[in-house]
Amino acid sequence: MPTATASATQTTTISAAAHLTDEQIEALGAELDAIREEVVSSLGEADARYIHRVIAVQRALEIGGRAALIFSRFPPAWVLGTAALSVAKILDNMEIGHNVLHGQWDWMRDPRIHSTTWEWDHATPAEAWKRTHNYEHHTFTNVRGKDRDLGYTVMRITPEQEWKPSNLIQPLTNIGLSLIFEWGIALYDLDFDKYRDGTKSKAEMKADLRAFWRKVRKQLAKDYVIFPALSGPGFLHTAAANLTANVIRNIWSHAVIFCGHFPEGTETFEEERLEGETKGEWYVRQMLGSANLTGSKLFHIMTGNLSHQIEHHLFPDIPSNRYAEIAPRVREICARYGLTYTAGPLPKQYGKVFLKIARLAFPGGGPKGSVTALPKARKTNGAPVRLAG
Repeated sequence: MPTATASATQTTTISAAAHLTDEQIEALGAELDAIREEVVSSLGEADARYIHRVIAVQRALEIGGRAALIFSRFPPAWVLGTAALSVAKILDNMEIGHNVLHGQWDWMRDPRIHSTTWEWDHATPAEAWKRTHNYEHHTFTNVRGKDRDLGYTVMRITPEQEWKPSNLIQPLTNIGLSLIFEWGIALYDLDFDKYRDGTKSKAEMKADLRAFWRKVRKQLAKDYVIFPALSGPGFLHTAAANLTANVIRNIWSHAVIFCGHFPEGTETFEEERLEGETKGEWYVRQMLGSANLTGSKLFHIMTGNLSHQIEHHLFPDIPSNRYAEIAPRVREICARYGLTYTAGPLPKQYGKVFLKIARLAFPGGGPKGSVTALPKARKTNGAPVRLAG
């Protein structure tokens, strides 16, 4: 994904952080460092109980759901089993798998809940996901040409990305991707584009394909052969229930993840932004490139606390159950330093995402006043940017 093309929209509005001086950015970084240190030093038994409890609930829902689906020919059992399995799969991917693989629970030194040993109910092998997500996405968040999560190589979600005729159908592509999101991410994590441009060797490609096939056949056998077989004559009903649960999980995770980075109010950045980037500047980029979702405590758990996407990007290895308590402090810092803190309810934020995807399906597509980058040369004065959300 090129950082500048002939068909790109030229935008003029500068970043929401352009008014900050170097000293202010480093002071902001020091405040966030202090929050991190405070949380890390206070981790203990209450946090361990939380993740053990979530895992226990997830496993109970999965066992109960699969048990009900043994009788899947009976509609009430099908509905109950599918609902329980859907919630179990969401918890496994969002609040457990995603966060365990980030190393959020490594501090417990429990080999059963550790980023080096955990494998999740997902088509993507854990190691492949950690490479593309933990390293590439979280290091180069919203940097055009470096963060491949910007559109997942199949959609144009910034006006600076080159327009292609295939983008005309990207509203439909987005809907299709939401239905098969698990498989889309698995294929994306194989890095076919790197293999095509020569930055990934044939041996590496073969190794990744072998790991992918090992994981895929387990997933397919589990959901569409082994557990349906336990239902006997209800085989097809149970297979359909498992497919439904996977689709529900895919739609949910797609919506949460897209709302975390793509709604209006988030910024993207030029590759030059990385040159000499300080820790404070990295913090600012994470805040301006991410967006939160508002909702209840249960809603936050079901999103894997990625509803606190800003806090997650600031502190990706801090246990997710702590994001809610630090979110008001992060928002206050944004307000005090005149930075945008993008947040809103899921329906509203997803509506903004969908409208952006539809607008950028056509050449140009940049809204008036759209933001492109945090310039290296900042103003030392200027009015603070209004707090969003």
